[in-house]
Amino acid sequence: MSKYNVTVDNNANKTDTNKNTQAKSNSADLERGKNSDDSSGTSWCKIITMILALGALAAAVAVTWVFQDWQTSLIVLAVLVVVYLFAFNWWWWYVAIRTTPRDLKALYYYVRLLLLTKRLERQNKGMPDIVHDLVKKHPNKACFLFENETWSFQKVEQFSLRVSAVLKNQGIKKGDVVALMMNNCPELPATWLGIGRLGAITPLINTNQTGNTLLHSFNIAKCNAIIYGSEFESAIEEIKNDLDPSIKLYKYTRRELNTSNYAVKVVESPIDLTSLLESTPPAQWFRSEGDGFNGKLLYIYTSGTTGLPKAAVISSSRMVFMSTGNHYLGGLKNSDVIYCPMPLYHSAGGCVSVGQAFIFGCTVAMRTKFSASSYFPDCIKFNATVAHYIGEMCRYILATRPAPTDTQHKVRIVFGNGMRPAIWGEFVKRFNIKRVSEFYGATEGNANIINIDNTPGAIGFVSRIIPSIYPIAIIKVDQDTGEPIRNKKGLCQLVKPNEPGAFIGKINPNLPSRAYLGYVNKEESDKKVVRDVFTHGDCAFISGDILVADDFGYLFFKDRTGDTFRWRGENVSTTEVEATISKIAGQRDAVVYGVEIPNTEGRAGMCGIVEPSGELDLDKLAKDMAKDLPKYARPVFIRIMTSADMTGTFKLRKVDLLKEGYNPTVVKDKLYYLDPATNKYLPLGPEEYDKIISGQIRL
Repeated sequence: MSKYNVTVDNNANKTDTNKNTQAKSNSADLERGKNSDDSSGTSWCKIITMILALGALAAAVAVTWVFQDWQTSLIVLAVLVVVYLFAFNWWWWYVAIRTTPRDLKALYYYVRLLLLTKRLERQNKGMPDIVHDLVKKHPNKACFLFENETWSFQKVEQFSLRVSAVLKNQGIKKGDVVALMMNNCPELPATWLGIGRLGAITPLINTNQTGNTLLHSFNIAKCNAIIYGSEFESAIEEIKNDLDPSIKLYKYTRRELNTSNYAVKVVESPIDLTSLLESTPPAQWFRSEGDGFNGKLLYIYTSGTTGLPKAAVISSSRMVFMSTGNHYLGGLKNSDVIYCPMPLYHSAGGCVSVGQAFIFGCTVAMRTKFSASSYFPDCIKFNATVAHYIGEMCRYILATRPAPTDTQHKVRIVFGNGMRPAIWGEFVKRFNIKRVSEFYGATEGNANIINIDNTPGAIGFVSRIIPSIYPIAIIKVDQDTGEPIRNKKGLCQLVKPNEPGAFIGKINPNLPSRAYLGYVNKEESDKKVVRDVFTHGDCAFISGDILVADDFGYLFFKDRTGDTFRWRGENVSTTEVEATISKIAGQRDAVVYGVEIPNTEGRAGMCGIVEPSGELDLDKLAKDMAKDLPKYARPVFIRIMTSADMTGTFKLRKVDLLKEGYNPTVVKDKLYYLDPATNKYLPLGPEEYDKIISGQIRL
């Protein structure tokens, strides 16, 4: 595959191999010791034993006092108390000894993060102002590397000032919304930097979106203008007549700007942004006109758990928080060169990686599209010391043929999300990677976690000795509905070790690092907030992801709540895909679900369509889906059904369909698979099925 999409809320497809990782971390004798210490403390045997032990302790002290003196009895008391605490809580002490260095290290960097955000909040600096400090510090240092180009920090700021000047002349002002749809290139972050300097907000549009999905993304952001790369002209033209006529369209054609003179050039609609940039001198630097550190900077789209794409709000403070956590806790340095082949419209590439340049002065090498065979050769080309990934990428990189470039690079750290535990060891061994900094966090959320000590498979940790200090927790939920399971007081409950639960980030609106910005749509934002968590009146962001914490607090991804699955690094909402397919298939009943393909990350979409007459035109269906659904949401498999089993509320049942999958020896209905070469649905028989299972047909 040549292209993948990324999301901060990314780790959603790790399998039960996490359990194997957990099992290896504890020896059998420690497991027995743990189990012997019942955490509930309700065992009558244990209560009686404790009472006897306390009685023996009191008797020993009394005897010493009577036959010796009171000073000796105090010494005996102290010794016996230590023995008592160890005897009845030895497992806690063992966990504390094992995890204290980890917890203190994390606490140290968390304090550094808070100090940085506090300083920037006090100075009230927006991202353009933060970048300006780096320009003054090292104007000629490489900020972005792209193909054979080097963009210094000064060049990035100059381009952004040119954008600011052009858009200001066009009437863009504070509070306006200017969408940006562009392939990876240095101009992309430089453009939104220029937009942000005017106090306007930039929705970063997923370049896979077309048709109604693309139109929806523009509409929910309430755009005043749209900047798009010339490569997306056909997608814009398709929906142009449905856009609000007041929205200004700017087409950017990437080329070396000819700025030899500043003659005003005639432009038409869509406005030729490249010509305007060439004819407009960059503005003199001025402080950002936005709302500063906590002001809105970007909208980044995420499918969430249901419905059409949602626009998550990213402020400068949120970008600083995400980037800083990965920088400090991930082991990065300001001198690092970071290789990022991810799309910059997602939070992973666009905030976390770009943030390393814009906040810490790192150099970021970017690529237009991901290529497995070029991953480490690119790292060599750019002299990268750190590389960014998502789980999909790692598996495809590992599937390439061994080559000298596997170890000729200088990469010491790979960081990202979704590294499958099953390939973790093989990946680091083959490519000689010293450290994997696996992180986890939702784009719209307020909390991120990261693997700080190279524990295979872990996505972070919760402290077992000082849990209240950290702004995250794992609570008990109904895994089908995602609703918290509450105690008699109506409050949420923490899970026990090795018990699955939902990840939450505690909300504190007075702290930038713990504030919850959510989505542009307030109703959608409120759905992600759980209230009365540990005390009545408090609240937290609930991720919708099910995690498991082992005995030492290491967190492992288990599953997602809600009716979604992940494919090609994206969340796929079955509800939305069902509605779209039903509409373009003449309102036929359609049921969408995810099915597993061996040795493939995530779940491929499969759609069962009720068509008793057999008149459905699959070629037309494929063409229509290509218009209204992004690539990752288009079903890989189609099942033509003569009837469907429905619930009492007229919802299609999926349980049996999920069990049967796409095996033609099990399924009696007609099956089809989406051929990636022709983008057509072809019949799926036993021969094709075997080739898919064996990997001869790659979907």
